[in-house]
Amino acid sequence: MQMSFYFSDTAVLLFDFWSVHTPTGMVLSVLVILLLSMLYEAIKMGKAVLLRRALPPSLSQDPLLEPEEGVPSPTQGRWFQYHVGQTLFHVVQVVLGYMVMLAVMSYNAWIFLGAIAGSTLGYFVMYPLLGRG
Repeated sequence: MQMSFYFSDTAVLLFDFWSVHTPTGMVLSVLVILLLSMLYEAIKMGKAVLLRRALPPSLSQDPLLEPEEGVPSPTQGRWFQYHVGQTLFHVVQVVLGYMVMLAVMSYNAWIFLGAIAGSTLGYFVMYPLLGRG
């Protein structure tokens, strides 16, 4: 196994059945890794938007006050739903991150460049949406 970056049109990525032996296969594999990296960035931004929606607007403006004992907050159930949503986003983000990382660990430079380009494009496209959320 190669332990330094190399340019080649052959590689085995993530699973034995994802074996690339042609330039066309490498282009498609780089495109898949690029899209996975973009999806990773989109989920990262989605988690931030979900967190912003979960917090009450006055939380960042008013000093924090202790809730009264025994009085349930009307937003407590809603907060739990957002927390479950964020947890699911987090699990998907971690799985995608590890998949991209393991693909890069094939040490194929084309795959590495696809991961970097996907992360860059994903951040560039998704970051402006953060301000709208």
